[in-house]
Amino acid sequence: MREAGKTFLYELLDTPGPSGYEQPVQTCVRSYAEAFADSVVTDVHGNVVVGVNDGGAPRVMLAGHCDQIGFIVQHIDDDGFISFAGIGGHDATVLIGQRVRVWTRDGSVPGVIARKAIHLLSADERAKVSEIHALWIDIGARDGTEARAMAQVGDPVTFELGVTDLLNGNIASPGTDNKVGVWIVMEAARRVAEADAQAAVFAVSTVQEELGTRGAQTAAYAVRPDVGIAIDVNHATDVPGVDAKRYGDVKLGGGPVVVRGPNINPRVFDLVVAAAEEAAIPIQIVAHPGPTPTDARALQVAREGVATGLIKVPNRYMHSTVEVVNLGDVEQAAELLATFIMSLTAGADFTP
Repeated sequence: MREAGKTFLYELLDTPGPSGYEQPVQTCVRSYAEAFADSVVTDVHGNVVVGVNDGGAPRVMLAGHCDQIGFIVQHIDDDGFISFAGIGGHDATVLIGQRVRVWTRDGSVPGVIARKAIHLLSADERAKVSEIHALWIDIGARDGTEARAMAQVGDPVTFELGVTDLLNGNIASPGTDNKVGVWIVMEAARRVAEADAQAAVFAVSTVQEELGTRGAQTAAYAVRPDVGIAIDVNHATDVPGVDAKRYGDVKLGGGPVVVRGPNINPRVFDLVVAAAEEAAIPIQIVAHPGPTPTDARALQVAREGVATGLIKVPNRYMHSTVEVVNLGDVEQAAELLATFIMSLTAGADFTP
């Protein structure tokens, strides 16, 4: 991974982007893309659409969602404690004791997610998993007046951001789901911009995927793609207790994941596999029996229909503060995507 690309990835991972509040991370995307793109447009929904060779054919949309799971302030009590709700899916068992940031109009306010100390819990309370509504955020305020001067109902909250470098090119960070997807689509577009592609490429940093692929739906309507590729993360099953027979055999560092199933256009799948062979990129294939919970769901049924593919990056501990991905997998996904795009020609038929 070239140094400028790694810097951009780490900047993405250190920038807040909870669903519905993705403006900071989108500013980061726009700043990076302006160096190579023919067009950079932000729509009313907040999607950033980066165009390369805008007049080419076929029209290809790449979707990597920039939003991450987070929280929203729901209530501030008179003692200064903040009640909150989840934005996106959370495992409540990993929330207690986490450091968070409340993102206000005046900047971020640090806090911690807490409940009563274990010594003060009854036996029944200890045996139960705390639900989100039973937890609170403590920002250290003296009372409700001070807390309300710092934060307001509706403010977004994220886990404390940052990247931890692990062994063997692995990194851990909140929000790798799916800021690595944003990096991949932008890096693929940058590589295509340096080549002589026939296709028009629209790399989209989509919003609100965690709330139901909402950004991809509106972006696809405007872009009008012939081909759409979603980039997301996939559960790595190389950890204790995960049944590969149920969830597929996916290893961190084993290369990008390519999905098959009814959400995927068969001709697009074949072309992606051929691109992997051409570029000597190892891939891992998984099956999904229905519409996937990714931007591919929205792409496939946009307008009169889009020939859709889905490429994913292995991810351990998804929707936690320590999501782990491998930088080699991320880099190879970008190269696979760029190679696929370069293989497309005007008039290509994607009819199954």
